[in-house]
Amino acid sequence: MDASAAGAGGKAKKGAAGRKAGGPRKKSVTRSVKAGLQFPVGRIGRYLKKGRYAQRVGTGAPVYLAAVLEYLAAEVLELAGNAAKDNKKTRIIPRHVLLAIRNDEELGKLLSGVGLRGTRKPPTFPSPRLSVHVAAAGQMARNGSFRSPRSFSMTDLHSAAGYE
Repeated sequence: MDASAAGAGGKAKKGAAGRKAGGPRKKSVTRSVKAGLQFPVGRIGRYLKKGRYAQRVGTGAPVYLAAVLEYLAAEVLELAGNAAKDNKKTRIIPRHVLLAIRNDEELGKLLSGVGLRGTRKPPTFPSPRLSVHVAAAGQMARNGSFRSPRSFSMTDLHSAAGYE
């Protein structure tokens, strides 16, 4: 047995991580790659632990949360891309994201209390009652019941629309 090859104690010399000295180092595989995700599982797990949402965090929780967040992001981006294409644009702007969220029933319900910066007020669709009021105002204008838009009240509109 050669003393230089075996080391001082007679055992083979080991390097970092229990591998033999000079051997090829294995490439590390992240949990995101193992799960087939783009979102960072490790970072989400760290945020879950540091946020103190619970005393303990299971190993599957950050994977599941990363998958849910990735799905929601992909859904919103797909709908926003469609909205941009409808507006003949190649770049998604915050307005397209807002339109995508508000036009989708489930996303609209999920994000109903969320406001987005950099967007104008979303387009409002008139309610059926409002259209009756607009029609009544037009009828009053044709009849000469009022002269300026500010010279009538809601009670005038109600009476003209047939509500009493």
